[in-house]
Parts: sequence; C-alpha cells; structure tokens
Amino acid sequence: MEEIVRRLGLADVNAGAVTGSVALECQGEILESVSPVDGRVLGKVRQASVADYEIVSAKAAEAFLEWRMIPAPQRGEVVRQIGDAMRARKKELGALVSLEVGKIRSEAEGEVQEMIDICDFAVGLSRMLYGLTMPSERPKHRMFEQWHPLGPIGVITAFNFPVAVWSWNAMIAMAAGGTVIWKPSSKAPLTALAIMKIAGRVLEENGLPGGILNAIVGNRYDVGEQLISDRRVPLISATGSVAMGRHVGEVVAARLGRSLLELGGNNGVIVTPSADLELTVRAILFGAVGTAGQRCTTIRRVIAHKDIYGPLCEALIEAYRQVVIGNPLEDGVLMGPLIDRQAVGKMREALAILKKQGGAVLSGGEVLTSGIFDAGTYVTPCICQARHDIPIVQEETFAPVLYMIPYENLDEAIGYHNAVPQGLSSAIFTNDLRESERFLSHMGSDCGIANVNIGTSGAEIGGAFGGEKDTGGGRESGSDAWKAYMRRQTNTINWSGELPLAQGIRFGIEPAN
Repeated sequence: MEEIVRRLGLADVNAGAVTGSVALECQGEILESVSPVDGRVLGKVRQASVADYEIVSAKAAEAFLEWRMIPAPQRGEVVRQIGDAMRARKKELGALVSLEVGKIRSEAEGEVQEMIDICDFAVGLSRMLYGLTMPSERPKHRMFEQWHPLGPIGVITAFNFPVAVWSWNAMIAMAAGGTVIWKPSSKAPLTALAIMKIAGRVLEENGLPGGILNAIVGNRYDVGEQLISDRRVPLISATGSVAMGRHVGEVVAARLGRSLLELGGNNGVIVTPSADLELTVRAILFGAVGTAGQRCTTIRRVIAHKDIYGPLCEALIEAYRQVVIGNPLEDGVLMGPLIDRQAVGKMREALAILKKQGGAVLSGGEVLTSGIFDAGTYVTPCICQARHDIPIVQEETFAPVLYMIPYENLDEAIGYHNAVPQGLSSAIFTNDLRESERFLSHMGSDCGIANVNIGTSGAEIGGAFGGEKDTGGGRESGSDAWKAYMRRQTNTINWSGELPLAQGIRFGIEPAN
C-alpha cells in the first residue's frame, strides 16, 4: 500500500488545493483517507479553506482567458498527452482506486481505462465542435451558429467513480476550451490528488497555466457551497444523491447558472419468458454485484415474468453463492467492501424496513466481521422477494440489494419498471423482437439509458450518459454532450448592401443624399 502511494507522488500529508502541479498552503483541518479494505489510513489531506477556494477560483478564471484562445485541435493535443500520461500509470492508479474505494482490481483498472478512452475521444472531438449553417429568409444574408468556450466548469464527483466521472467532464470541457475546478468526494481524495499530479505535470511541460485544471478538497461549507454559488463558474456538473442534486440545482438556478446533474438510479430489468436465462443470470450478477452494488447504474430491481420467476430466483441464488468476497486487490475476488461502516448500516436498515413492509430476504445480506473482514465493511450480496409498490423499493439503497418482483404481462412489467422516481438506466431480456422494440419505444422505458439483452451498467463512453426524473436530466461523456460545456451563438452576416428586415417588416426613412 505504501509503495503504491509513494509511486504516485503522494505524501503522508497532502495539500487539499492544487492548481495544475502547484499545491497551495492550505489552512483547513486534516482529513484522513481510510481504506475500506482493511481500515488503515492511506494518507492525509490538509483540507482547503474559503480563502484557498478563492485562490483556486481566481486561477481558473485567469487561465480560462488564455486557454480559450488556443485553437481547439491544440487543446486536443494537450488532452492526448494527459491520456498517455494516465496510460503510463494505469496499474498504480487502478491499485489506488481499489485501496481507496474498494473496487476489485479489474473494475478499478477498467475505470482508469475509461479515463484514458475519454481522453482519446476528446482528442477527436477537438476537431469536430461543429456549428450549423441555416438558410436566411433575407437575400444575400448568411445565418449560422458557432460554439464558444463557456468558462470555468465546476465538477463535483462521488466516491464510487473517483476517476471516470471527472474525466468525462474535464477532458470534454478542456477540448471545448473550458477550465475545470474539481471537488472530489472526501471519501476518495487521494485518487483525485494523484490524478492532478499527473495531469498538472503535462500542463507544466507544455508551458500552460496550472489553473486550467484545479482540484480542491474540503468540506461542504468551506468549499462546496462556495463553488456552487460562484458566478465565475457558469456550469456546475454534480454527481451524487438526489438530495445533493436538488440543493445544487436550486443554488445554481438562483444565480441563473447551468447545472448538469447525475443523481440517483433505481435501475430495473424486465425478464420475459423468451429470455436466454443463462445470459440473463450472468448479466444480472455483474450488474447487481459489481462495485459491491455501489454504482449509480447498479441493477436494483428484477421484474420477472411469473412463469420464470422461480427458476430465475434459484439460478441467481446459486450464482450469488459463487461470488468470492475479499480483498479487492487479490485475484479471483469478485466483490470487495462497501465504502464504509455507515454504508453497511444503511444496507442493514433497508433490509429491516423491507421485512416490515412485507418483503423477504431470499439469500445473503449478512455482515462479515471475522478474520480478513474485521474492517466491518464487508457484506454478502442480497436477493430479496418484493412487490413493486413497497416503499423501500422506491428508494435507492447504495448496496448490493436486489429486489425480485413478479409480473403477468408486459404492460404491467413496464408500469412496474417506470413507477419509481429515478430514471437512469434500464434493460429488458427477451428474444422477442416486438417486446424489445416496445421497451425502447415512447411507451416503454422512461430512462435515459435503455438496453436489450445487456445489463444496466458498463455504459460505453461514445453515448451520452445520464437519466430522467430524479436522476437530474444531465448528460455527460459522448454523443453531443460536449454542448453543455460551451455557449451557442447565432450569427447573421449581411453582404447585400441593402437592409431587408425579417418577417417582411418595413421600417425605414429615405436615405440621406
């Protein structure tokens, strides 16, 4: 553990505010990063104060004035170099993610690869920030639109994806000409600071201001509230709970800023009688157990036809028994710990509520405490019997809890699926073309992501990521999500020598002699 931290350039006590590769002399309290793997302290961070935030915000605003004037393909070249620098440190960064948030090694390295991939994507994007040309109704006029850099972008990330979500925002924002102020989760500060050391060094080598990329670790009041209230930051991209997103949205809207919100997910899959059950079981297993159920896209509800409900439950229970739980850095382990004991407590509370509301635990749900599990953060993944309208099923429990819900016909299944407040990701398992098309149609899934015969998690970077309803409506990563980080401008050029008005309006005086 110590060797991994050292190789990434982290110290015993690290500054919680950095602009590029330059660390500030922070004034806040000490924050310990405690590994959920074994309860040991990985390192410490001297948190930022309000004064530290002001320095960082000013640096980001100042750097924006220079960065926006660098041609977009040259900005893309800097992003490419950042991707290469991350590629060279993939193993160490993956190990740190495992240690700090408990992901198994393959998932952690996969997340680092996702950051590398989005860098590659943003390089291409830097040559494709297209506007449109529209026909003007006035003769000898040209009308078109163009996209300009927006400004410093605030990025607030959660612990469960301490690398990928930042990169979805930061690399696209950089290509679009924006600078970035990153507030990482206080549960994963070391990963953020390690990333900043690598990326900041690239900026320095290119003679660029460090304020292009900034990170600031601190509490909600000294840092978080300052960031979301800051009129110098026109866009806040925030990932986290629905409650957090509501607050961010209200504060940013009050100053007429923009919010890009990625909030809760209560993701369901429908399993029809025609589904390939072996494929379905494998997909549900990863979707529900991966990252110990701590993905916003985790499968939380399985809505299965009554004719296959029993066999599917039995197959899933058998598959869950084969899940190896343990140290996420060890080969063969499929599930590591929850992020902390508080998360374990919330899982236990949800299961107790489920039983009171008429549900039942079919398998799992135990807290492991002996031997290698004495950190108190390890649980067994849980399969439950439930009805779609049980109140606890309407909530997102950020843990490996899977609710099994029977249905009779597809209309009922889609109704059950859409009857939760969240709308992030969804899937149907079927070999019936009409069922799959119906699920993807206007009368089907109400989520931002809808899949057929694959699970709800593991989204590729090429598509826009995000959801509807309480999930917040934001879109990040691929497709045209880059437009959120820029400002649109409509332009009209008159090359006629005349002054015709639109809509045929006549308003004028005789020209002077």
